[in-house]
Amino acid sequence: MNRNLRVPTPERTTIGWDIGGAHVKACLLQGGEVVDVAQWGCPLWQGLDHLARALEAASARWPGLAAAQHAVTMTGEMVDLFPDREAGVRGIAAALAASLPTRRGALQFFAGDAGWCAAADVARHWEHIASANWLATARHAALVFPEGVLVDIGSTTTDLIAFGHGRVLTTSRSDAERLVSGELAYHGVVRTPVCALTQRIEWRGQPRHVMNEFFATTADVYRLCGELDPAHDLYPSADSAPKTLPATRQRLARMVGLDERDASAEEWLELAHAWRAAQVEAIGAQLRRVLAAHALSRDAVVVSAGCGAFLVPSLAAAVATPTENAGTMLRRFAAYGADVAKVARHAAAGTATWAQVCAPSVAVAALFEREHD
Repeated sequence: MNRNLRVPTPERTTIGWDIGGAHVKACLLQGGEVVDVAQWGCPLWQGLDHLARALEAASARWPGLAAAQHAVTMTGEMVDLFPDREAGVRGIAAALAASLPTRRGALQFFAGDAGWCAAADVARHWEHIASANWLATARHAALVFPEGVLVDIGSTTTDLIAFGHGRVLTTSRSDAERLVSGELAYHGVVRTPVCALTQRIEWRGQPRHVMNEFFATTADVYRLCGELDPAHDLYPSADSAPKTLPATRQRLARMVGLDERDASAEEWLELAHAWRAAQVEAIGAQLRRVLAAHALSRDAVVVSAGCGAFLVPSLAAAVATPTENAGTMLRRFAAYGADVAKVARHAAAGTATWAQVCAPSVAVAALFEREHD
């Protein structure tokens, strides 16, 4: 992940950016194809200097970055560094304008239904720019498949977006609206506190209440289950202790008032699977609402994205009706990184996987090139 890639002339290169509250994700598109994708940890709530460091890392990774076009989407305006979302959008845009090329038209912000805008127009369109990354990904998927639902499971949130006939079907646009409709679930596979998944969990043959404390996160669950890629496990553990399996078990043990020594490794794995099932049930309930609201057919394609895409088969089983076999209701699957993103043949091994994880950065680059061809 530390390769340096030469960036050619701006007419042939676009860098897509997804500026989140916890990560910066970026995609290098050359000639309409994904050449490279990268992600950097960026605890934006701690200060804009973290964004500056991520941009410096991108410049080191892609020499000649200043010659490219830049297409930006964001969700980082939500962090409590900023007094409100408008200030967040304006602050992030100003930071990018100060660090990225100032060549006229080279830096453009995705404003959803309002189109694209330059840094000078961000203040006027901030509501369209705020947290619009999901819309870019879903629009990109809608250009490839006639009908489907995007299931993008990230470190912190999950987007559940129906699309058909070349467009996104929901009329919701803001996070507030999507929280009402069920299209935004504040569930992720890394940073979500385990106590947010359920108030009671069954383990050792009996249901029990859980500790409403920040003792463990979903990273502990999926690390123990063996499903979380270490490359996506970038943040400190809840107790800032190591991420070894014993330390992971200790954090989960605290959730039920015990210590790691009080059960076997097999029993702690069973508890992790119980937490996993609780999260699948919670996200599945929202996915069921989305599917019903838009009356998607049995031919709808489930487009998976994000570092938690490994949960999608379980979600498909969870939304099947009692009279159907598991997975029948959602039986067609596609991966954003392999089936939507157009990855160059000469791209490094693993690029499609990173395109899957960093889907919004790929989508804004692809949409920008398509709409400015």
